[in-house]
Formats: sequence, structure tokens, C-alpha cells
Amino acid sequence: MADTELTPAVPPPIDASSHAVVAFSGGLDTSFVVLYLRREYGCKVTTVTVDTGGFDAAEVKQIAARSKELGAVAHHHLDGQQAVYDEHLAWLIRGNVLRGSVYPLCVGAERVVQAREVARVAADIGANLIVHGSTGAGNDQIRFEVVIGALCPTIPTWAPIRDMNVRRVQSATYLGEHGFPVDAATKDYSINAGLWGVTIGGKETHDPWGYPPEEAWPTTVNPADAPTEGAEIVLGFEEGLPVSLDGETLPSLELLERLRAVAASHGVGRGMHLGDTILGIKGRIAFEASAAAVIVPAHRELEKLVLSRAQLFHKDRMGDLYGAFLHEAKHFDPLMRDIEAFLESSQQRVTGEVRIFLRQGVCAVRGARSAFSMLAPELARYGEENALWDGRDAEGFATIYGTQQLLTGLAGRRGDAE
Repeated sequence: MADTELTPAVPPPIDASSHAVVAFSGGLDTSFVVLYLRREYGCKVTTVTVDTGGFDAAEVKQIAARSKELGAVAHHHLDGQQAVYDEHLAWLIRGNVLRGSVYPLCVGAERVVQAREVARVAADIGANLIVHGSTGAGNDQIRFEVVIGALCPTIPTWAPIRDMNVRRVQSATYLGEHGFPVDAATKDYSINAGLWGVTIGGKETHDPWGYPPEEAWPTTVNPADAPTEGAEIVLGFEEGLPVSLDGETLPSLELLERLRAVAASHGVGRGMHLGDTILGIKGRIAFEASAAAVIVPAHRELEKLVLSRAQLFHKDRMGDLYGAFLHEAKHFDPLMRDIEAFLESSQQRVTGEVRIFLRQGVCAVRGARSAFSMLAPELARYGEENALWDGRDAEGFATIYGTQQLLTGLAGRRGDAE
């Protein structure tokens, strides 16, 4: 297929009387979508950008200007950052959610808020079409359409990039031919920046052996160039959520930004995630999640200090399940509310402080303290003395504790003898 040749597709009915709402990031694919709708169908287009983190004031202005240049009749910029934190990130923190044990779901959580707000605007202005710029191979197409379908089922959705199989180079070519040149780097990488981190897709991420070059990482210092002396910070928690940094109590969003900045300056937060997509294929992305790279291990360490063995065991499984459902566009499944109730209950004593050392890409937890600590040196010290039992109690416990294994061994030997 030539760079300028687009595969025909049959969209929902669109003509000059149509009014489409486009989920708009101002990037390559969504810019193509707006221009394509305007030029090929002549319909009205309203763009909606839901700020879930990653935009500075200059970028906000650039996105609004881009929308106008492309021919949109209106542009809505909505702040969804607090909603992302309160409704999603807070649960990911409580659950220590890391998909594949490495990836803190930088994107999946914010898509729920974005799709919800886009659907709300479409309903408010009486639009008859919702359009997004997702591809046919990724998870976002499912996330957007499941949320929109659940909240706004009477308005059809369309994904031109997916349905016409538009490649990034084709989007760039189409835009360039109509007076909207695109930076060459935009063709190579898809960058999604949000409150919980940045994802980087393209080129090397398509090869399981590949690794992005230094210039592909937008927010973190190269670990090799980070300060060799490192730095120690103290992160405070109340009922499972971070509330202070180095003794200063901060609002949630400000705390995340400050923590992200300091961790990124030490090269902390880079990673690669290889896993299963909603559609069943394997996917791979690079990511930068500097705040998450500190908060999750710190929170887990504090939980080890204050929760029981059984709580920790079941929390791990509930957190993994919660993360899987959120990642796989199942936020509205009733089970999610059940898991949230469990997670909330488990955090009643997760209050205290954690010492963390950051150095050249490494985040190391150095200590934790809490008024609810279950580590009680005045009663017992591991490997030393204790005031809770004596040697005879321990000897008896060892005998009883090993009974099942003793009987298993006896049964095996008896069976072998026969």
C-alpha cells in the first residue's frame, strides 16, 4: 500500500449535517482523524481533550490551536487528573498493582476517565458520532468503546485509524499533503503521558530483543548520568495512600509531581513491559513511571510491617485481579467494587513512614516505621530471644507442625515397600 493510499471503510452514516466528537490528544493519529472527517465528509467536529496528566500550559494551548487549525468548530479541555487519582490510582496504590510484576498501568486507568468525559460532552451537545484514534491492535480501542457503550449506548463510535488500517506514516503523509507537516520523530514513536507515567511505543518495542535509544525516553535522566551520590527521601502514608514527602504534607497531585521529579532526576522509573493484550496477542511497551516506581515498593514495605500474613497473601491476589480487570476494560464489572471494599478495609492500619534511597536508576527501600507495627522487639527478636514462648514450646510446635510431612513420608515408604 502506498503511503497516501487509504483503505476504504464503511463508517456509521456521516454527512455534512453530522456532528462528531473526537477524543483529541493533538498527536499524529487524532490530528489525522479530525482533518479526515472535515475534508472527506464535511461534518462538524468538536474535539475533547481530557487532561489526565502530562500536559504543561504550553501544550494545552498548542492542542487547542491545533484543533482550530484542523477545522474543529469547538474544543473542550477538561481536567481529569484528580478523578484519575481518586477513582483509579488510589486503588492501584492500595493494591500494589504492577502488571507482569513490572508495569504500573500508566495508561489503562486514565482511559476510563477520558472516555467517560468524551461521552458526557457528546451527550451534552447532541452529537451523533463519537470518534477516537485507536489502532486495531491495541487495548485502547476496547477501553474507549466499552466505557462509551456502557455510558452512552445511543451514540455510535468510529475508529478510522483501526477501520481503515491507517499506518503512522500514512497519517503523517496525509497531514503533510494538506498543509500540516509532522515532525519525523512522531512517525517513529507513540508517546502517551499521564499522571501515573509515560508509555513509549514503536520501533524497538516491536522487537522483544530491542531497547529504545536514549533520545526516546522523554522524562527521566539517563541513569548513567544521574548523581552518583544518590539521595534519601521519606514517604509518609495514611490508610494506604501517600500523604507526605520528607515530612511535608502535600495534596495528592502535588505530591505525585514532586516525587516524580525527584525520582526522574535520579533515573528511576524506566522499564519494559511484555504481556498479553485484551485481544489475546502479545504486546510490548517501554514506560517511565518514576512516582509509581517509588510509591508501590514503599507501600508494600509498610504493609509487610503492619498487616498479617493472611492479609498480605490475599491482598496480592486481589491486587493482581483488580489490575487485570482494569487493564482489560472491565472497570464497570461489579466485582471491581467488591475488590475495592476489600482493599479499603485492608488499609486501615497502613499508616507510617518509609525511607527510600534513590541512586542511578535504583529505588531501594531502607526502612519503615508505624504505630501499628507488628514487629515487636520488646517481645521477640528473630533469631534471638523472646518473651512469648520458651524452648520447650518451640520444640513441641516443631513436632506438631511437621506431622503432615511425617505422615506423608511414612505413607510413601510403606507404599514403596509393598
